[in-house]
Amino acid sequence: MKREIRTDKAPKPVGPYSQAVEVGNTLYLSGQIGIEPSTGKLLESFEDQARQVLTNVEEILKEAGYSKENIVKVIIYLTDISRFREFNVLYEEFFKDVDPKPARVTVGVKELPLGAQIEVEVVAVRY
Repeated sequence: MKREIRTDKAPKPVGPYSQAVEVGNTLYLSGQIGIEPSTGKLLESFEDQARQVLTNVEEILKEAGYSKENIVKVIIYLTDISRFREFNVLYEEFFKDVDPKPARVTVGVKELPLGAQIEVEVVAVRY
């Protein structure tokens, strides 16, 4: 059975999709961009967007009854791949108490929705 996950603590989807969908013991989060949920506005700086993306991911996980420790796969989309190292610092901070770290892919892309500089999607498993 499929279950939609929705929380006001993360931004509303900018299209016809769910924030996350749970199937069995696996949670699939839609890509998150740096939108501040209370204002619905995309933050400006790369660092602010990246931090907000990770906060949004965490809030959706919490709503579904998961945590960072349940994340098994992360896909990161960057419009400027030269920000890879900068994001790694924030990523390491986010996952500092998680071992092992999730599997990960980072992809350089031309554009993201609403002019975002970063988008992150995750898959989490309850085990």
